[in-house]
Amino acid sequence: MRLLLDTHVAVWAVAASSRLSPNTRKLLEDSSHEIFVSAASVWEIAIKSALARSADRMPFTAAEAIGHFRAAGFQMLDLRPEHAAAVERLPPLHADPFDRLLLAQARLEPLLLLTGDAKLLAYGSGLLSESA
Repeated sequence: MRLLLDTHVAVWAVAASSRLSPNTRKLLEDSSHEIFVSAASVWEIAIKSALARSADRMPFTAAEAIGHFRAAGFQMLDLRPEHAAAVERLPPLHADPFDRLLLAQARLEPLLLLTGDAKLLAYGSGLLSESA
């Protein structure tokens, strides 16, 4: 299985694994799965880290996140123009630009986007619920 981690899932995987569901922990521990983290997630961490709002507080900087993700064995997924263009084909079910870009990437690569975000899960195909 090829999985793309939503930003919060990626952060929890390396900084707060107790927040992950047991099923997600099993998925991440299975060495037969390819696990990806998008450059879009690193960008999101950079913005939220710089803003330092309490609701969006990140446990590390974007530069530190890259090291944590690589140390965990996650592959980094670059952004391509085709990913950005694919966002315009998504219906407006979710306004978060980072989440929309992650979904577009997942559908183009193809990967399953692992998320706990109910608004994202409403898109249906190409997604896997973190809480399942």
